[in-house]
Amino acid sequence: MAQHSPLHPDIVPRLDPEYVAFHNEHLTTIVHAHERPWDPAIRNAPAVPGGSVPLQVGSIKDYPLSKCSVRVFTPEGEAPVAGWPVFIFFHGGGWTLGNINSENSFSTNMCRHARCVVVSVDYRLAPENPYPAAVDDAVESLQWVWKDGKTTLGIDSKQIAVGGSSSGGNLAAILAHKAALSSPSIPLVFQLLIVPVTDNTASESGETQPSWAENKHTTWLSPARMIWFKNNYLPKKEDWTKWDASPIFTPDELFQKAPPAWIAVTELDVLRDEGIAYGEKLKKNGVEAEIKLYKGAPHPIMAMDGRQLVADAAAALAKAFNTA
Repeated sequence: MAQHSPLHPDIVPRLDPEYVAFHNEHLTTIVHAHERPWDPAIRNAPAVPGGSVPLQVGSIKDYPLSKCSVRVFTPEGEAPVAGWPVFIFFHGGGWTLGNINSENSFSTNMCRHARCVVVSVDYRLAPENPYPAAVDDAVESLQWVWKDGKTTLGIDSKQIAVGGSSSGGNLAAILAHKAALSSPSIPLVFQLLIVPVTDNTASESGETQPSWAENKHTTWLSPARMIWFKNNYLPKKEDWTKWDASPIFTPDELFQKAPPAWIAVTELDVLRDEGIAYGEKLKKNGVEAEIKLYKGAPHPIMAMDGRQLVADAAAALAKAFNTA
């Protein structure tokens, strides 16, 4: 079978040998979405072959919102007196791929190990629904949890965290700032961002984010693929610098109101430096932020169910909720 996605020789020595072996066995024949005619059916295919089975939780239930839906994972056992902490989660996929089923394994891990309700948002996708549709859905999901969560889900509205991976991390970071602008403002306790997109002005030149140039031959999320995703979601260049598209450009006065953060970045990801820059801007504005670098790893660490990443994320979330 033809190799459509071989590893570039420049990147192989820098990759974790375990990933190299996995890629060479399972991923070289994959034709990525940006390399073929667009077909929405591709969203139903797994991002990476294999993947973990979701863990058992107390209950799983879907709820409709006005333009999207959410899936709610509730832990086993009796809820705390004040209600369950709640984690609002956004899947990855470049605002284009993925769906409500994409990261059920991660959601159930957070539900079980951080002892919290997880609300996974099935936000609208591009190119059918470009910016700001996904942001609007993110805001609605937060408002629904804030207004109806106590009675509908049995949650503690004083213990709300947001998070996401890749494009979902972009939405979570934006939502962390939007919460402060709600009327009344919605207090968040934490933001958990995994390989997030924070700067949609970045390009292969590396002028604004050097990791785009340094990792131009990386696997899976190449500069060309990331630009394809961006153009699906943000077809108008004038939107790229808006802070609810690129949260790195959020004004300092909103950064100062943001919740503490845990940010995971991978060494061989084009998005590495913008994730780090976002964390550093939080710190500059007096917000606690832990930036965790996974060496030798490429972008799709979430899609591959990276065990250490999942364990670290659950521990960080449990610490934020005081459920550790």
